[in-house]
Amino acid sequence: MRTPLGRVRNLGASHSGTSDFWRQRLTAVATALLIAPVVVIVLMLIGRNQAGAAQILGAPLIAIILILFIIASAWHMKIGMQVVIEDYIHNEKLKLASVMANNFFCVAVALASIYAILKLSSGV
Repeated sequence: MRTPLGRVRNLGASHSGTSDFWRQRLTAVATALLIAPVVVIVLMLIGRNQAGAAQILGAPLIAIILILFIIASAWHMKIGMQVVIEDYIHNEKLKLASVMANNFFCVAVALASIYAILKLSSGV
């Protein structure tokens, strides 16, 4: 039998304490702050041909906003899925494989999205 303090020191099932909680909140705030500029950028792209879209996306400020949005969203997605995996998958080997697959998937989505933005901004 453990005391409440003993349970707290073990940091719960994920053994990461509140750091994931705060990282998820931080990425949520970052995504929320970046969503308005991203919507404006998407609205600016409506009706443009490829050259017009490349001109808009080629601006450094626009590219930075989109890349920051992609990174914050992918990180938020990774943390959220990791928490679900750690809470609901009890087999340790399956949990480890799932967390690894989640990490690889989130990195792949972020890299593919950033590549697409950079490719579109170059006009190629």
